[in-house]
Amino acid sequence: MPNLFDPYKLKSVTLRNRIAVSPMCQYMARDGVVGDWHRVHYASLARGGAGLVVVEATAVAPEGRITWGDVGLWNDAQAEALRPIVEGIREAGAVPGIQIAHAGRKASANRPWEGDDHIPDGETNSWTTIAPSPLAFGGGLPRVPAEMSLADIARVQADTVAAVERARDLGFAWLELHMAHGYLAQNFFSPISNHRKDGYGGSAENRARYLLETLVAVRAVWPADRPLTVRLGVVEFDGNDAMLEEAIALLRRMKAEGLDFVDVSIGFNTPDAKIPWGPNFMGDIAARVRRETELPGTTSWYISKPEEADALVRDGKVDLVMLGRPLLADPHWPYMAAKALGVENPAWATLPAPYAHWLARYR
Repeated sequence: MPNLFDPYKLKSVTLRNRIAVSPMCQYMARDGVVGDWHRVHYASLARGGAGLVVVEATAVAPEGRITWGDVGLWNDAQAEALRPIVEGIREAGAVPGIQIAHAGRKASANRPWEGDDHIPDGETNSWTTIAPSPLAFGGGLPRVPAEMSLADIARVQADTVAAVERARDLGFAWLELHMAHGYLAQNFFSPISNHRKDGYGGSAENRARYLLETLVAVRAVWPADRPLTVRLGVVEFDGNDAMLEEAIALLRRMKAEGLDFVDVSIGFNTPDAKIPWGPNFMGDIAARVRRETELPGTTSWYISKPEEADALVRDGKVDLVMLGRPLLADPHWPYMAAKALGVENPAWATLPAPYAHWLARYR
């Protein structure tokens, strides 16, 4: 079996190892435009040695932002600001990826360190939220979203395609559609948030319609030789055991329509979920999804030790390991992991020459 530091090839893309930077919102954009913070942030993560760097959730429309500080890709100015980030990731030896998103009923919120709650209607940086049904998330996100009409659905899908086209033209090599974490696509998929009576609600097939249609529309414009992936919430931890079966069935249909890879995650569609937080707690679920869909995949959440990350790959549970907080704490986590796992010449295996030279020479 492969290990954490073996290369990984999918279609025309080859990652130098199995370590991927999970998309982590920074909430530091202005009008959806990235700035110096993002350029330094992503360059440092790429220089740290990861094989894949996925840019944070990038909104397809203004109302699709989680907060006013989210990155966007609904206009050309936002695209041009992202160009140096794509180039910086690639120059550092990593593959540039991007996550395309719409926040649905969780949109129009304060930044996490400023409350992480809905901004009241009418206040600065507030806007109307939309979702498949007029149902609030609850807790600190009490606003009731406007129910999407069929025209709204078509518009957001068109916005998604347009954002993907911009990402394509910028040279992003890896695309992830965000269909998890209680955001718009997950809102459609979950019976918790979708009470529609038309063709987009009710049965599991109908609730999956928005996700499948969006994937098909994106597949038509995304290059066939670049990986098309989704992050899908497959479990809610709310006692609804049917969700995992429904997610596996949906992923099989997506695979038939051109999906290449799945990032297995959590629904986060209710504040009442009883999530069993702990080391690698999503590993076995990801392994089941990978086995039953025959899609390559990954997962994240509480993976921090090199030996645990390596075991997930060696045991065939995942093809890549998505890391977030460990890489914020130490962007050179791959170098530390390479040393811990006995990789030959760990500095040269993970770091750019100006760093590897000094670290390998003076140990």
